[in-house]
Amino acid sequence: MKITLIAGARPNFMKIAPIIRAIENAQQSGKVIDYRLVHTGQHYDDKLSKIFFEQLQIPQPHVNLGAGSGTQAEQTARIMVEFERDLIANPTDLVVVVGDVTSTMACTIVAKKLNTKVAHVEGGIRSFDMSMPEEINRIVTDSLADYFFTTSTVANQNLRKSGVGEEQIFFVGNTMIDTLLTQLPKTKKPEKWSEWAVKSKEYVVLTLHRPSNVDDADKFANWMKVIDAVGLPVIFPVHPRTQKNFSKLVNKPRNIIACDPLSYLEFIYLIKESKAVITDSGGVQEETTVLGIPCLTLRNNTERPETVTTGTNEMIGDNFVALSEALKNLHAGKWKQGAIPELWDGRTAERIVSALLQLF
Repeated sequence: MKITLIAGARPNFMKIAPIIRAIENAQQSGKVIDYRLVHTGQHYDDKLSKIFFEQLQIPQPHVNLGAGSGTQAEQTARIMVEFERDLIANPTDLVVVVGDVTSTMACTIVAKKLNTKVAHVEGGIRSFDMSMPEEINRIVTDSLADYFFTTSTVANQNLRKSGVGEEQIFFVGNTMIDTLLTQLPKTKKPEKWSEWAVKSKEYVVLTLHRPSNVDDADKFANWMKVIDAVGLPVIFPVHPRTQKNFSKLVNKPRNIIACDPLSYLEFIYLIKESKAVITDSGGVQEETTVLGIPCLTLRNNTERPETVTTGTNEMIGDNFVALSEALKNLHAGKWKQGAIPELWDGRTAERIVSALLQLF
């Protein structure tokens, strides 16, 4: 069978890496399966793209569609135009999309209009927040896909409620955790570790990039004020979309140490050695849960509820007072222990490839 794998943005790379390894292992055991890797170019900065292929040992993509930046509509249109050309020239049995970025939705639409089956890795997750572009991407993708590889029983329930048949749903676990567990022994100190002068379990990691948190200058400044009062050094790898408002802060934070985006191996090292993480990222909620690190999520909802019900994550919402109280509980050692969700065991990609071989 022939598979076309789609990768477009940073989270995609971590999710496809174990699938590629599982396909190559199946090939070595005599299974008839091959893949073509399509990089849409949605993220084109080397720090957000190229380095992840290198560190995660993903082979160079067969093609880079070069979508680049732009508005949601511009980016979607470019991906669709370029992927349509590529898929017509390189027909396949199945297009596999991962996650919930623009590339996921755009390539799904193209594949279905060309009568090609689609499998969605991480299907069925929902935040039920239609102000998030990712939620729209999830809903459109899941309304069209033929097969769904899911991370949780909640995702399974969401799909069933939307009319998806049992024969289309495969509860396999989380490929992002496959990558985390594989790469954990290879993590390394960031280059500026000594310059930061921080000690293990005596600092906090901060990541913010969602428009609701960083585009409103006043709200962003208030978050910085509360977080700066944590009483510990706060390492803040600044996302490109966040840099503008951070640089405009009138009252410069004393405890927040800003830095450029880190490589995957450096970032995971930073998380695993931290006391806690403050974030609005879905992927970081998953990583902290598996690593047993307290996670304070500055959102009103999450598409990964298992990180709250089972893991170490707590939803803070938009409440500055709630963040202060949560930080007090953290200092007092009152954070919940947490556990690892079902099937987040590092073997998800094996289960995906096994299911694909049975389906085709």
